[in-house]
Amino acid sequence: MRDTVIHPLSVVDSGAKLGRGVLVGPFCTIGPNVELGDGSELVSHVALAGRTHIGPDARIYPFASIGHIPQDLKFHGEESILEIGSKCMIREGVTMNPGTEGGGLVTKIGDRCTFLANSHVAHDCIVGNDVIFSNNVMLAGHCQVGDYAILGGSAAVHQFCRVGAHAFIGGLSGVENDVIPYGIALGNRAHLAGLNIVGLKRRGFSRDAIQDIRRAYRLLFAEEGTLQERIEDVAGDFAEDRIVTEIVDFLRGAGTRSVCTPRDSKDS
Repeated sequence: MRDTVIHPLSVVDSGAKLGRGVLVGPFCTIGPNVELGDGSELVSHVALAGRTHIGPDARIYPFASIGHIPQDLKFHGEESILEIGSKCMIREGVTMNPGTEGGGLVTKIGDRCTFLANSHVAHDCIVGNDVIFSNNVMLAGHCQVGDYAILGGSAAVHQFCRVGAHAFIGGLSGVENDVIPYGIALGNRAHLAGLNIVGLKRRGFSRDAIQDIRRAYRLLFAEEGTLQERIEDVAGDFAEDRIVTEIVDFLRGAGTRSVCTPRDSKDS
C-alpha cells in the first residue's frame, strides 16, 4: 500500500487517526476526533469534524463538510457520532451531520454509497449499502434509506420518512411518506408510481421474482378492503416469498409517517 501523504497546506489535528495509504490534498482540515480509513483520499478543500469515523477507500471531493454539528436547534453539544462505511464516494459540496440525543446520537451510512454534488444527509439518518444520492438530494433528520435505493436529483425527503431497499425516487420529488421497498415514487407531493422494474432487472432479480412482486403490489394497492387487511392477505398468500415478505414487514413496521400510495388509491 502507498504511503500516507498530507499536503503541507492542510491542517490535521494530532488527535486524528489516519489509516495507511491516506492521501490528503491541499486546504483540508481534519479535527481531533476524526478517524479516516486505509486508502482514503481527500482531493482538496475537505473539512472533516466531530466524532466522524470513515471506512477504508473513501474518496471525498472539494468543499465537502462532513461531521460538523447537526442543523437541529435542539442540539446542545451532546457527544454524537457520524459513521461512514467503506468505499464511499462523496462529491463536491456534500454535507453530512452526526446524530442528536433525540435520535440515538448516531448518523450511519453503509458501504459503497455515492453522494453526488451538494447532497445532504441530516442528523440521525440511517443509510444502507450501495445507495446513490444524485445532485442536490436533501435527506432530513431521522430518515432511513434501504440498500440499493436511488434518489434522483433535487429530491427532498421529509424527516422521519423511510425509503425501502431498491426503491427509486424521481428527480425533484417531495417525499413526505414512506416508500415501500422496490417502489418508485414521483412528484410533488410524491405518489407511488409503480415498481422499480428496471432496477430489479439490473440487480439480477429473476423474471419469476419480478412477477411475484408485481402480483403482490397489485393486491396491496387494490380497491378492496383497507390497506391493513390487504397487507395481511398478502402476508398469507406469499408467506414463503422472501422478497414480498420484506415489503410486508416494511409496511407492518410503519413509523410516524404514512405510506406513499398510488395517486388513484383510496388510501392516498
